[in-house]
Amino acid sequence: MTNQEDAGSLLLDDQLCFALYAAQRAVTAAYRPLLDELGLTYPQYLVLLVLWERGETTVKELAGALRLDYGTVSPLLKRLESAGLVRRERAARDERSVLVACTGRAEELRERAARVPGALLAATELDGAGVARLREELWRLAERAGAAAERTR
Repeated sequence: MTNQEDAGSLLLDDQLCFALYAAQRAVTAAYRPLLDELGLTYPQYLVLLVLWERGETTVKELAGALRLDYGTVSPLLKRLESAGLVRRERAARDERSVLVACTGRAEELRERAARVPGALLAATELDGAGVARLREELWRLAERAGAAAERTR
């Protein structure tokens, strides 16, 4: 088959979107036992990664970093707050803005979480160079797909 014929295929296994979907589900499943040890879900882990990297941030900035909408981030934050891992408060200089920060409990969890990326690499038998190439390709695909979506709006 030529590339042009591949592009028009309606076979499930020929779909780029399905390969990405299957890979995402498999990677998330590989993370699950690692995150269960921390008492976190995968989305909660992503929230904490942003907060560990950036420190106190607004909900709007957090949502942007995670490429999620406010309605998706808000329940995540509520659960993390109930678990004693984050605190939320109105910004003093702008009451419309809500700041989010890790608690001491989340900072303690950070040390244990530092083992997760290496454990995932070991579980998937990927090396650092392979992961770097794959991540770069995926970010490039995300940019292109995002630009294509913007053009169709």
